[in-house]
Amino acid sequence: MAERSPAKTQPSSFAWTDENADWCEMTLGKYPEGRQASAVIPFLWRAQKQEGWVTIAAMEHIARQLSMPYIRVYEVATFYTMFNLKPEGRYFVQLCGTTPCMLRGSEDLIEVCHEVIGPQHTISPSGNLSWLEVECLGACCNAPMVQINDYYYQDLTPETFRDILQRLDRGEYVEPGVFNEGRHTSDPEGDNTSLTDPALYDGSAAKKIDKLPNAEPAPAE
Repeated sequence: MAERSPAKTQPSSFAWTDENADWCEMTLGKYPEGRQASAVIPFLWRAQKQEGWVTIAAMEHIARQLSMPYIRVYEVATFYTMFNLKPEGRYFVQLCGTTPCMLRGSEDLIEVCHEVIGPQHTISPSGNLSWLEVECLGACCNAPMVQINDYYYQDLTPETFRDILQRLDRGEYVEPGVFNEGRHTSDPEGDNTSLTDPALYDGSAAKKIDKLPNAEPAPAE
């Protein structure tokens, strides 16, 4: 179960912004009458996007809005690790420590987090950074990697990762993506060695197939 923030750090109330209130009304329209409780996960996620974490006041508000017991909302929020029940930094770093990333150096990245930020869930003095080690984020081809808020930073080294954290902590924007100049997205490093014939991409290969004696004519559009 996720650790809840102490009561002294909890706000006394919660209210949606006008934009999010409109979003809630639109989202509820997707569910049949009597099934509004099915919106609890998207509502919790929206509250976290608005506040930076899921507060008790937000859970109570969502429970009333969806006509469901507060404890049911609390059960969902504490079950899924994607919900932060304590304040996090402006840039929340989720560092993958699962086997592919570990084999490619995630333990070195963890050391960088300790040096630049501190222990897990520590918020940097600027308020910009906090971090957590998580399970597989599904970008094993580009290990080691981290997710910062909604974006992936991949093919990291301790040096590039430290630079990213320091720039974010200064309030600078850092473009997400692959931090390996020898790689394009998740392609192998270096030049391509297969599927390099330009005819595969300019349509000429398809035209040759159309001219085969036994080829069936293309269906009319």
